[in-house]
This record gives sequence, C-alpha cells and structure tokens, in this order.
Amino acid sequence: MGVPKIFSAALLAAGVLTAAGLASGAALAQTSLRMTWYSDGNEGEVMKDLLARFEKANPDIKVVLDQVPFKAINENLPVQLAAGEGPDIARVVDLGGVAKYMLDLRPHLKDAAYFEKNFGPFLEWMRLPGDTASIPGYMTQLTVTGPFVNKTLFEQAGVKMPGDGATWDDWAKATKEVADKVKAPFPIAIDRSGHRFLGAAISSGAKIFDAKGEPAVIDDGFKAMSQKVYDWHKSGVMSKELWGSVSGATYRGANDEFKNAQAVLYMSGSWQVAQFDKTIGNAFDWVAVPNPCGSGGCTGMPGGAALVGIKTTKNPQAVAKVIEYLASEPVASEFYSRTLFVPGHLGLSQKGIDYPTASPLAKAALQVFGQQVGKVSPIAYKLQGYQYNRIIFNAVISRLGQAISGETTLEDAYKRIDQDIAQQIAEKKKS
Repeated sequence: MGVPKIFSAALLAAGVLTAAGLASGAALAQTSLRMTWYSDGNEGEVMKDLLARFEKANPDIKVVLDQVPFKAINENLPVQLAAGEGPDIARVVDLGGVAKYMLDLRPHLKDAAYFEKNFGPFLEWMRLPGDTASIPGYMTQLTVTGPFVNKTLFEQAGVKMPGDGATWDDWAKATKEVADKVKAPFPIAIDRSGHRFLGAAISSGAKIFDAKGEPAVIDDGFKAMSQKVYDWHKSGVMSKELWGSVSGATYRGANDEFKNAQAVLYMSGSWQVAQFDKTIGNAFDWVAVPNPCGSGGCTGMPGGAALVGIKTTKNPQAVAKVIEYLASEPVASEFYSRTLFVPGHLGLSQKGIDYPTASPLAKAALQVFGQQVGKVSPIAYKLQGYQYNRIIFNAVISRLGQAISGETTLEDAYKRIDQDIAQQIAEKKKS
C-alpha cells in the first residue's frame, strides 16, 4: 500500500527543512578571516584573484580583503592593533613597529623550514629583540629605494644624463639645467619620507647608530645630506610644493608629478614600477638609475611589505593555511610576476622572475633595481630591521620639514631630532 500523499508531502517538507538546516550549519561553520591590504599598483587585484582560487580549494575558509590606503596602514592600523581590534591578517611595512602584534605561525605551519630557507633574513625584520625563532609571515615584495628619471626631458634639453657613480651634486646640476630648458617645475622630487631621505643620507656618510648599536642619527654625513636638501629648496632644485604641502611626519609622494612629466628625477623606489608601467606606459622614456654616490657608498634603503598574521585572531590555523598558500613558490612567483615586484623570496631571487606583462621600460627598470639590492649598505639593512626605525623616520622627516618650511633652523632641527628619538624610544620601552 502506498504512502498517503499528505504524509509524503510532510516528509518532503521535513527533508527540505533538514537540508536547509544543514546548509545553514555549514555556512555558520565556515571560518571567516579579514585581511587588511594596501596597494601601490595592481597587487590588490592580483591578491583578490589568488584568494578566490584559495577559497575554491578550501571552501571552509572565507577571506575578506579590506583594501585601504597606504596611509591607513601606517597611521590607523597600529591604533587598531593596540586596541585589540585588528584584522586576522595584514600587509604591513613598519615591521619592527608592529612586531609585538604579530602571530607566530610556526606551530601551525606544515613546512616551517620552507619559510626559514626562503625568507630567513627578512624574518629578522619581523621579530622582537631576542626572538630568533618566530615566523610571523612572509615578504610580499622586497623593495629598494632609488631614482626614476625622465630620459625624454634630458633628450629634449640636450643635456647628457649622469652615469653610474654620479653624485647627488651631479644630478642636482644636470636636472636643474634640464628643468630650466624645458620649463619643468620639479628638477628633483624626493618622497617626503624619512625612509627615502635616510638612504641618501647613508650614501653621504651617515652612520645612524653608535658603536653600541644605539641611535646616533646626527653626524657629519647626516648633516651633509640635510644641508643639500635644505639648499635645494632655496635654489629651486626641489620645490616646497611637495615637502611644504604637508606637516609632521605625513608622507607625500610625487607619483603624479613624475607621470605628468613635471619632475626630471623622482627619488622613490622599485614598488613604483608597476604603477608607472600602467600610468605612463610609453608616453615618455622613464628609466630607473643607480643610486647617487657619496662618501658612504651608493645605497638606497631596503624594505618591503610583509603579509603577517595578527595574534588576536581566533583562527590561527586558518591564518597559517592562507599565508602558507600565498607564500608557496608557485603562488608567490605568480604574484611577483604579475605585480612587477622584486621577489622577497631567496629561492625565486636566485632563479629569476619572468615578467611577461611588463613593457621593455618596466623590465629595464626592474633589472636596475635588482642590481641595486647588492649595493645596499649594511647600515641601511640594520636600520630597516631596527625595532624603533619608524620613530627615527618620523622624527627626521618631521623636523627637516619644519626647517625647510622656515619654521625653525637646521641646527634646531638636529637637536629636536635627537630629543624626539630619545624621548619616544624611552616611552616605547616603558610601555
């Protein structure tokens, strides 16, 4: 005898409700992670694509990509982390400054040795003093600071470009001559950033640290580069429209000025290559050139951005799974290739990265920056790995900015830089 239709319908309804309940339960069981991310170029788009693939292979983990401006990473994120309200994963540049908030992924990784082998030197940048074992994350890129030059403006002006081994004085003279002939408003533009300035200062002989490894920023080399930048603002080699347009430790780049052919030389770094390849294209010949030389060498500042886990996460295993996937050689290789980044991965650095989407101009620029990595001063590496480097960067650019704007003298700026650094490091150590 058949089952009554009304009973059969009831069973069907119950089955639907049960299935819905199971589906709902599965959805609730899905782990959701938040990743805070900033971009210089197209890396946010690339990361979104890579995460979509990860989620397809790992349907139990959902990664929400929160894309924010670079300024928010430096200024807002540390406040959130201090309040315990940060994301699960974040892309950060102030590695020493936020190291205390980073999650040690080691207990949750399948292959910790892979991270040690390929990211070892950079893991030190993410660790607190005395820590020799934690694995907080990996480098999404290795960067080196250096100048971009509008070669077309040199050709239009009929001025010969300084070559390898040229000094900052050589470049100041040449760019001013070009700017005067072609009516370009910015002979030299330098990012308003302590990080950018200090590479040039180290090239001029700045030692940054004393024999005990403690900050001793103000010396003859530091003063020499400071005086140059101060004088350039007086003579028109640099324009107050850039450094004078903001105050304090606020960052100000000159991307727009360079891509609009208003700047002859722009001191920034390798992370700009992808952006310029897209925004400038072949509108004019833009080239990366070796860092200008001085008594301290021809160095830029190393750096880069790391993707790290945050220790307040409630899902450390899921965080480790995401980061291990993104740091894996094939995925990392694709990321570096598509974003036109210098790899922050030792194995891939040795093998080399192919950049099939890059223009000839971008490929040439990446080659120059790759060569500059080997010329970086040990002092620059030490400064980049120093726990309180952000304090130094901010004090330097804030006080030099005041002198250039006419609010104080250079001599007073030097005193205040030393005072700011000593006071703020003491406060950090207390807390």
